[in-house]
Amino acid sequence: MVELARDSLHVSVVDPVSASMNFLNEVAGRFPDAISLAAGRPFDEFHAVSDIDKHLQAYLTHLRERGLGPARSRQLLTQYGRTNGHVGDLIARMLDVDENIQVPAAAVMVTAGCQEAMVVALRGLCARPGDVVLAAEPCYVGLTGAARILGVEVVPVPESAEGLRPETVREVAAATRASGREPKALYLVPNFANPSGVSLPVATRRALLDVAAEAGLLILEDDPYGLFGLDDEARPTLKSLDADQRVIYLGSFAKSYFPGARVGFLVADQPVVDAAGRRTLLAEELSTVKSMLTVNTSALSQAVVGGMLIDSGFSLRAANQAKIAFYRQNLRTLLTALEGQFAGGPIRWNSPSGGFFVVVDVPVDASEDLLEVSAREYGVLWTPMRFFYVDGGGTHAIRLSCSALEPAQIEEGVRRLAALLRA
Repeated sequence: MVELARDSLHVSVVDPVSASMNFLNEVAGRFPDAISLAAGRPFDEFHAVSDIDKHLQAYLTHLRERGLGPARSRQLLTQYGRTNGHVGDLIARMLDVDENIQVPAAAVMVTAGCQEAMVVALRGLCARPGDVVLAAEPCYVGLTGAARILGVEVVPVPESAEGLRPETVREVAAATRASGREPKALYLVPNFANPSGVSLPVATRRALLDVAAEAGLLILEDDPYGLFGLDDEARPTLKSLDADQRVIYLGSFAKSYFPGARVGFLVADQPVVDAAGRRTLLAEELSTVKSMLTVNTSALSQAVVGGMLIDSGFSLRAANQAKIAFYRQNLRTLLTALEGQFAGGPIRWNSPSGGFFVVVDVPVDASEDLLEVSAREYGVLWTPMRFFYVDGGGTHAIRLSCSALEPAQIEEGVRRLAALLRA
């Protein structure tokens, strides 16, 4: 019988950071009665199976109004389709309505979740040995894991308490080039970042675009949480401020619709010029990468998402008013519960202005072993912040998520966490 040495497998298989999501799922599976302040998924009760057929029918009506007959509609939904998807025009309309982003439909690639968008972008941009991507740290593990699979180095750019500082980006980019590596892009989540919860001021966003231009960087802007602020303050995306097509925008319908659809997208309107002077868009060039990953994104999922966009007047903000109110209440509940349990003590936490996550600094080693004890003996799950660092860090901090729970569960989860930390 064949036996394989584990250390002979690719680093992405054995890397503990890349395996962090599997670890959390495994712990949650063994302790199903524990309250999970770890899960960043949307709240279950917002998702109705009946909506799937409703939105599919809306999309079929849309196809009929465009003049597509039954045979062509059937083919569009049941056969292999265009690699970059068939709802790019609807997504472009949504971006215009909600985010003041004006791009042609050809600049939109519909992906199998935002995770595929990250892989496609990284693979297309990092073409040579020594090409690296800079990333705000702490960093979403999906980005670092995707880079690890591709063999692309991630160079961390440390965040401050207020988020990414433009001068730090400038310094890290210069140091990276001085070391013989070529920084191709900067990855960040400007709105209520996962895991830190930080949202960047508008002035910082503009300054980051200026620094990126100086440093010759593209920006990979990931924006899954932008709808879910604690207030209605306008927080312009970097892409909407982007005057020279420096930003590749990564989006997802996981939080704003439902994750099971597995529909995300990237917007890459950068012009690409070949040796003969022919011009295309980067999204069109990247289609070759996508075609070798997933061939095309599920046509049925695209149709359901497309119908939702049509039914909502192409506004995710309009379609998500109930979710926005719920997540605001949950974040306020989490912050109030932390104040009630830990005020005046050695434990500190940040106060994000939106999103799903709060970071808590704790006076103990927030290890996987402690999480095991927390789940087994105290009935509460959380995420070690060390999972979000490339080369070590976050050892005395945890991430709490408030998205998947009722307010009373959040309060009880924080009470259980307090009991653990007191012990």
